[in-house]
Amino acid sequence: MKIFVNGESKQVKDTCSVQDLLAEMDITGQRLAVEVNEEIVSKSRHENYSFSDGDKIEIVHAIGGG
Repeated sequence: MKIFVNGESKQVKDTCSVQDLLAEMDITGQRLAVEVNEEIVSKSRHENYSFSDGDKIEIVHAIGGG
């Protein structure tokens, strides 16, 4: 299926979860925020949240500061 990650088209398997996508992109273990179709997906849902064809995903790195 085709999804859009940070504005770029990406082909993934039909059962791709947020966790799968982050692993495929080699960005696991980092402080991230994941938004799907303008809704935040909490980290506790990453393993079970599966994408649908055409979903728009935004992944941003959380940066601390002061």
